[in-house]
Amino acid sequence: MAENNKQEYLECEKPWVYLTLVTVAGWFGAYTFILRGGVFCNAQTANVVLFAIALGEKNWARAGYLLVPIGAYFLGSFVSEYLGKTVKRLHIFRWDTYLIAIEAAAVIILGLLPKEAPDQICQITLNFICSMQFNTFRQVKGVPAATTFVTNHIRQVGSNLAKYVRHRDMNAKKKVYIHGGMITFFMVGAVISAVCCHLFGYKSIWGSAAILIAVFLRLAYADRTFEKGKLEKVPHGH
Repeated sequence: MAENNKQEYLECEKPWVYLTLVTVAGWFGAYTFILRGGVFCNAQTANVVLFAIALGEKNWARAGYLLVPIGAYFLGSFVSEYLGKTVKRLHIFRWDTYLIAIEAAAVIILGLLPKEAPDQICQITLNFICSMQFNTFRQVKGVPAATTFVTNHIRQVGSNLAKYVRHRDMNAKKKVYIHGGMITFFMVGAVISAVCCHLFGYKSIWGSAAILIAVFLRLAYADRTFEKGKLEKVPHGH
């Protein structure tokens, strides 16, 4: 029975994957804020607000400029959804695995950009890959979770902690640990990134690439060995 429960979820739905990816997201956030334009590229709420303000102020140039990162995020969601259904036909790796490889390659290229390169290149690239990641990794062992930002995780910790305190709900307690872990690892990624930014400058983003490569190798191993017969299985939440 324990073995069956263990195999219920795919490797790409395991907690270690989500905690690792949210660490990378924290790394991205600190990197772009410190070195690439003083912005966060993991989500688009702020850009949508700024876009609306620009429209209200009839600042058409500013509004047009903000459509670029918003559009990149939109495109990332579209591409990940489309390719996720397409790559199954290859029967080599799951889409989740391909995505991590794409992310690692993109991050390596970003680390090669000179200091003088426009910050928008890095910002838009991370907009795109964060959107793909957000759309692809949706649930950790059946619990909805985002791997690119922590706003909802903070809400979930507060909500589920109240349920546990009031009703001793053990499922709520489990969710407190999951969402609390996501917040913690996001902050750890940001702290390490901040230190590396000051030590290694623009190439510090390669640290996140090393993490992504490690995730890719593990997922690729799973796809070609103990989950080879599950390449058609759809992760929870899709």
